[in-house]
Amino acid sequence: MDRRHFVAGSAAAAVALAIRPSFAQDAYPSHAITFINPFPPGGAVDVVGRPFTTLLEPIIKQACVVDTKAGAAGALGAQVAANAKPDGYTLLMHLPSISGFADVDKLFGRQPKFTRADFIPIARLSAGPMVIVVNDQQPYKTLKDLVDDAKKRPDQILFSSSGLYGALHLPTALFMKAAGIQMRHLPTNGGGPALTAILGNNSQVLVSSIAAASGQIKAGKLKALGCLGATRAASMPDVPTLKEQGYDVQFSLWVGLFAPKGTPDAVIAKLRTETKKVVTGEQFKTAMTNIGDEVAYLDAPDFAKFWDEDAKRVEQAVQLIGRVQG
Repeated sequence: MDRRHFVAGSAAAAVALAIRPSFAQDAYPSHAITFINPFPPGGAVDVVGRPFTTLLEPIIKQACVVDTKAGAAGALGAQVAANAKPDGYTLLMHLPSISGFADVDKLFGRQPKFTRADFIPIARLSAGPMVIVVNDQQPYKTLKDLVDDAKKRPDQILFSSSGLYGALHLPTALFMKAAGIQMRHLPTNGGGPALTAILGNNSQVLVSSIAAASGQIKAGKLKALGCLGATRAASMPDVPTLKEQGYDVQFSLWVGLFAPKGTPDAVIAKLRTETKKVVTGEQFKTAMTNIGDEVAYLDAPDFAKFWDEDAKRVEQAVQLIGRVQG
């Protein structure tokens, strides 16, 4: 081969290499996508995320793997996602509590492990009011019964949660402040274990998403005493709101999809498009109806605006609770 042919061949090879990244990006996704669930099985992210990923697989024609990385009330999985390679193959499903972890770290004099700026919001999948439930071994028929007993026996009634400053602890603490009561905290590492604790009578009270608790409520194992929504939940029209019962507390539990900061715009656009197909489809709506949750789809721009406002409420709740150990 003479020098001219070698140079020409080398130039062609260089051009081919130069265009390969663009081609690979256009082909996204070319292999399985991991969706981090930062909570144990049985919680809100699990019961919403699994139907979502199951319906997404045939659309993107790649496996969607739910990877459970539970711990620290959801902070551990969020940290893993924040540090993941921003290529669209590691995504995060999370709850309102994602907004408060940096403030919790600051409250205890720690350097935040991540902030909201480490994530790109892709879409809100669902949102629903929360409910205060007691197990079937408790005598309470109304929320007033619970409050009256808690005032007589401060720190003797146990409530379970998904962990300190988690999405189930925050509304419970706000309720206790509004009601002027103090219950003893049993933090667990997720909504599923918190539900297991109340079913086993290791705790007596739980503030839960309707999605996670509806099956046990229908089975008579749990009784809903109050709804934390602005209005009564469509799936539980007989359960009065806290505001109806004289407590100015409102808290909803949403599930959102996030990507690590730095994920390419083209990848985010693809994820937005395919996510919309799933969340606005009848199959996903049916799946949410079956668990008593509500489809509340917001595309990235609207989700970002909502997240900014919701984060203020979460941060205020963290500051209101202050430093607590358990």
